[in-house]
Amino acid sequence: MKIQILGTGCSKCKLLTANAEKAVLELGLPVEVEKVTDIQEIMKFRILMTPGLAIDGKVKTAGRIPPPDEIKKMLQEAGGN
Repeated sequence: MKIQILGTGCSKCKLLTANAEKAVLELGLPVEVEKVTDIQEIMKFRILMTPGLAIDGKVKTAGRIPPPDEIKKMLQEAGGN
């Protein structure tokens, strides 16, 4: 399973990355957290606002920063324990 943080590295992107990493740590799942900072790559996800969060290539949020508990729920729904 892989989480992708879609954004150019702004403070919101960094906070989303921290929230995702915290959610993964709390669940104890073997999940890779990847930062996608290239604009051309971000555009492939067809989001209108950053930061974005994708799980296994599927966009879950864009333009907002979900808290760790919400990200944990998304991971569980995506097949994580």
